[in-house]
Amino acid sequence: MILAEKIVFLRKRKGWSQEELADKLDISRQSVSKWELGASIPDLDKIIKLSDLFDVTTDYLLKDDAQEIACDVSEVFEEVSEPSARKVSVEEANLFMDLTERLSGRIAFAVSLFILSPVPLLFLGGVAEYKHSRLTDDMAGGFGVTILLVLVAIGVAILILNGMQLSEYEYLEKEAIFIDYGLAEMVEEKRRAFEPKFRVVVTIGVFLCIIGVIPLLMASGFTEDEFVYVCCVDILLILICIGVHLFVRYGMVHESYEKLLQRGDYTEEKKALGRKTSYFPRIYWCLVTAIYLGISFYLNNWRISWIVWPVAGVLFAALYGIVQAVAGKNRQ
Repeated sequence: MILAEKIVFLRKRKGWSQEELADKLDISRQSVSKWELGASIPDLDKIIKLSDLFDVTTDYLLKDDAQEIACDVSEVFEEVSEPSARKVSVEEANLFMDLTERLSGRIAFAVSLFILSPVPLLFLGGVAEYKHSRLTDDMAGGFGVTILLVLVAIGVAILILNGMQLSEYEYLEKEAIFIDYGLAEMVEEKRRAFEPKFRVVVTIGVFLCIIGVIPLLMASGFTEDEFVYVCCVDILLILICIGVHLFVRYGMVHESYEKLLQRGDYTEEKKALGRKTSYFPRIYWCLVTAIYLGISFYLNNWRISWIVWPVAGVLFAALYGIVQAVAGKNRQ
């Protein structure tokens, strides 16, 4: 074993997380993560502290051929992965990354359909109300809601069919995992190669979401035609749809690397916190759906009730952050 593998093995044997080891060494968790990935090595002072913490000699840590642990490599992996961590093989990791890349476009398309679903309803409603046409409000509402429900149904079907294929890898989001140094290095190389493209795509997505408001601002200054405002709202939703499509598609691929490397939102600590707060998203979105349907049927105005979703999205981020903060505080 090389130094990186030894640090992982000895830390797991002590039952410590990267965060706990970092606290004992008075360094950041990212530093420990880099050591374990082989991206950097501890300085001499930290090597001495590691030998004291792990009750091993500095020779064992520094010499790749040291034989001071009385077990072979297979026994090391058994001890590391049971019961606190699950070992992920190279084949498993490659299948997961390839499947995620293949399905990311479909799932992004499904999410896009949810955002696009009110567009026909708003447009038809605007035509019926503000343009002289044979299309009545009832006809516009009927056609618009039908298209909305069809688009949502298609999106849900796509999410279910493709989500089921990824369900066998849910453990990567919830359980502590262990991967070989060589596999970690390979995943890290893929992540580094993907990072520039990911940054560009996120920038484009944010840009589209921001400029989507411009038509509304321009319309307010140059016209009082209500139908123009309706069209501007549709343009806003279409641009947001494109931006979200990019976020989801490329975000899923980026997250696949984060899950395997246990970084970002997928560290052992955050996984434990996620298990503790997993009830909140299910309850929240069921409640939001009930509120949306209740408002829509009560007011009989589906052209306005769609605003529930963007508001709910913003509130979710804030409320879920509060729930996690409270849960994390109680956990300590």
